Amino acid sequence: MTVIIPESTKLPQVTIPPAKSSTLNSDRRLLEGPRSRTDEFLRVVRIAVEFIRGFRALHFLGPCVTVFGSARFPETHRYYKLARETGAEIAKLGFNVMTGGGPGIMEAANRGAKDVGGRSIGCNIVLPHEQQANLYIDKLVTFRYFFVRKVMLIKYSQAFLIFPGGFGTLDEAFEAATLIQTGKVFNFPLIFVGVDYWQPMFDFLKTKLLAERAIDELDLERLILTDSVEEIGRQLDCCASTKVEPRPADHPVPRRLWELTA
Repeated sequence: MTVIIPESTKLPQVTIPPAKSSTLNSDRRLLEGPRSRTDEFLRVVRIAVEFIRGFRALHFLGPCVTVFGSARFPETHRYYKLARETGAEIAKLGFNVMTGGGPGIMEAANRGAKDVGGRSIGCNIVLPHEQQANLYIDKLVTFRYFFVRKVMLIKYSQAFLIFPGGFGTLDEAFEAATLIQTGKVFNFPLIFVGVDYWQPMFDFLKTKLLAERAIDELDLERLILTDSVEEIGRQLDCCASTKVEPRPADHPVPRRLWELTA
């Protein structure tokens, strides 16, 4: 059955200005070894301020599902279309759709959420060149440090969807896989979407890492590989959050509430 997705109402486009040279130099110095104790103290303060800003921006939004993937796929690409359909499904389950806020797969997922009246979040990163946030974001939060952004993406998400992408996509995927493997997070679906794209990597994990006992069979079983939006929905519906049915006056889709433990 063909699903016809309506055109979204486009929101005003946001231009993220290029990072100042002083900002980039500061970030590079962080990774180049020790500096004076004063510099190191001030850097810790800046990092703490960025954490606080992120916590305040995302605290009240409710559970998210984060979608990663290439920024280079155009609107006509089959993965763009699949990501848009998936973004709509995530929103219909009551989750906020969170992405890096850029074009390609990120735009498609945010757009899918807006198609059905869901909430769409972008967590961007300051880079040396000007960036255009996609047109389908309700709330955009821009971070200076990659590691702060990674914490936010894990902390406020209940699952990661890994669409076809490059280094950044792989980085986020295997960071999450490591946290799951080491028991730092629980009940956190890690779903690779795009069987033909990711199957060679899964074969490598099985024939090399698993065969050499660098990982356990359970580590591999935790990774889900699918092209099915229905299967993605089933996996997400098991996340530990409470679905609140919509009120027609102001909520076209359900909402999710955190189930916090002591």
